[in-house]
Amino acid sequence: MRAVFLKLNVFFLIVFCIDSKAQGTLDDYLRSDSVETLFADKVYNAPTSFNWTADNSLWYVNNSREGNKYLLVSNRDKSQKLAFDHGRLAESLSSLLGKKFSPELLDLKDLNFNKDQSLLNFTCDSLIISAKLDTYDLKIEGIVKKKNERRPFWPSLPNELKKDSVESPDKTHIAYIKNSNLYIKSKSQQEEIQMSFDGNNGFFYSSNIYWSPDSKKIIAYKLRPRQEHKVHYIETSPSDQLQPKLFSRDYLKPGDELDFKSPQLFNIQTKQHIEIPTELFKSQYNLLNFSWQKDSSYFTFEYNQRGHQIYRVLSIDPNTGQLTVVIEESSPTFINYSGKRFRHDNENGDIIWASERDGWNHLYLYDKTGKIKNQITKGNWPLREVINVDEKNKHIYFTASGMDKDQDPYFIHYFRIDFDGKNLTRFTTENGNHKVTFSKDYQYYVDQYSRVDMPPLTLLKDAKTQKTVMQLQKADHSDLLATGWRAPEPFVSKGRDGKTDIWGVIIRPTTFDPNKSYPIIEYIYAGPHDSFVPKDFNSFYVGMSELAELGFIVVKVDGMGTSNRSKAFHEVAWKNLKDAGFPDRKLWIKAAAKKYPYMNLEKIGIHGRSAGGQSSSGALIFNSDFYHVAVSSSGCHDNRMDKIWWNEQWMGYPIGPEYAESSNIDNAAKLKGNLLLIVGELDTNVDPASTYQFVDALIKSNKDFELIVRPGVGHSAGNDPYDIHKRKDFFVKHLMDVTPPKWDVLELAKKSK
Repeated sequence: MRAVFLKLNVFFLIVFCIDSKAQGTLDDYLRSDSVETLFADKVYNAPTSFNWTADNSLWYVNNSREGNKYLLVSNRDKSQKLAFDHGRLAESLSSLLGKKFSPELLDLKDLNFNKDQSLLNFTCDSLIISAKLDTYDLKIEGIVKKKNERRPFWPSLPNELKKDSVESPDKTHIAYIKNSNLYIKSKSQQEEIQMSFDGNNGFFYSSNIYWSPDSKKIIAYKLRPRQEHKVHYIETSPSDQLQPKLFSRDYLKPGDELDFKSPQLFNIQTKQHIEIPTELFKSQYNLLNFSWQKDSSYFTFEYNQRGHQIYRVLSIDPNTGQLTVVIEESSPTFINYSGKRFRHDNENGDIIWASERDGWNHLYLYDKTGKIKNQITKGNWPLREVINVDEKNKHIYFTASGMDKDQDPYFIHYFRIDFDGKNLTRFTTENGNHKVTFSKDYQYYVDQYSRVDMPPLTLLKDAKTQKTVMQLQKADHSDLLATGWRAPEPFVSKGRDGKTDIWGVIIRPTTFDPNKSYPIIEYIYAGPHDSFVPKDFNSFYVGMSELAELGFIVVKVDGMGTSNRSKAFHEVAWKNLKDAGFPDRKLWIKAAAKKYPYMNLEKIGIHGRSAGGQSSSGALIFNSDFYHVAVSSSGCHDNRMDKIWWNEQWMGYPIGPEYAESSNIDNAAKLKGNLLLIVGELDTNVDPASTYQFVDALIKSNKDFELIVRPGVGHSAGNDPYDIHKRKDFFVKHLMDVTPPKWDVLELAKKSK
């Protein structure tokens, strides 16, 4: 036994001596596997949430070196103090609940102080507790009800056949569906009246019924149901039985037939059924947002045309049934209904509406007839989100990016503007990505901002002057720096057109040596629904930091075709998801390597999951002149095989030849390089058959590749320790030409440290 022990020690000594000069070795693996833990909890004074009380007091939890500190801030006094005596409260909690509570590790939620701050209510261990802050006497006031956190399968469809009746606003009648038709019944006389006679099993009335506020009219819609499309799954290794399990779920794909809704108007007093012509909403992707005006003067709903190139707000006159177009958006490419739609109906009937019609996402003000009163926001920058509409003062609070020529165009900043487009007020200016939390009356706000290379600064500001009232916290990351942590570097270069800035980040290992040569790995996600390069400070970047520690330079880039820039920038993705911004990504990486010659352009890898799985495999099919190794997890390899909403949004309808042109499956014969595919057999987000069909096409094309099928795993395939380890090994083997350490040797080394 002693001899074995000595041999192991000698073995590890030799390995560690080699490690100090090499990359992708045992020492690198040990560091890579522990880097998230190594970097964790080493940034202090960086609170993550802020809470305003009814009287405009602010409380938050600060992660100080001494532990969690609950702080109470006074705007008037420009001061902050401990919200309570942590030691006394911990002692009282320990006595009340019969277990030890540490003053430094209190985990309290939903703090609420009374007016003179003598009484505190909070939740702890699923209990609602009150504390008298003079005596620290505690009382259990109740139990927190657990929320159902189970996420429903996509798509979460409305129940069109629910049995519940719908009561009229004046409570005199109920409406309901019977034998596929609409009925009403007087609650006083119990007289049943059939309102419609044209419903049948194939085209029935939905039980989503809309009474007018004055109870005189009903809008209901007939529904011709969509086709059924099931995806079937086999759970090969269930935990509760020996034999596999089979289950299915609804899953519509591009080209499938969808529901057709036909709104109908009913006059309760005359018992008249007024049919609404369907011409203006004939080719439906969906009808949605059915709503009566509060004075019952008209009814509106929205029409999203199949293919997402026309979007309308339509209005029904409840007296005549006349249908009019209030707002119409049209585009030769796509209308980004899934990411940039915004509508707010004011009390007077005016509508605040978001549109990219001038090439940027902006707000417009319409009157109730559909006439544009004015454009509210304007400029070569995109509105990102509406925070609040203050109708009383005619203010809109919103976020935007790209206003500053000297800042990253993705940085979020906060603004306010009047309904008429005047008096633009800016709440944030500092060079960073901002997160603002306004007080309930919008008189004060907490402004916290950071960059990937700068830890957060947290300020309390006055909304009237936008000036800093006081600095709440300045993050301390000295302990993080002491580990050898290196900040990611934001890097910018020109895109394919030679003039558009493309932004990304570069991550280097803690052992970085500019005299070495480093293979490059790109972590890709190019989904057109957003942008993805990190902008906030973080000590660890999943999918990047752990790979860098093996001796790689890891990058992430937002190429053309992603969102949050101009519409022209975004439209590159239209019917062209195989593009994935690769022309820009390749130029960006080349520009970085020109500046940093230690980045080895002869050794480039790429990995991604979901849409990133499609793109990473596509890198070796459509861009094998540049990329050499890819790991693809949970990928959609053919957009005809994936969920309908995401793919028709970007690839269009009807299904055209562009789907095949972007398909990894149809183009599998073009693959060059080393590819690892990872898929979960129970992926309910992306049909796993997409990967299996890609595998089939690769085999038929006589292509060499590797495949990991994860029993019992869903769309998370590629994210757990096993998959991450396999990804590391694949890149080390094929980009470094190094044989990865044996897994059992690595485990022994971990235990010996």
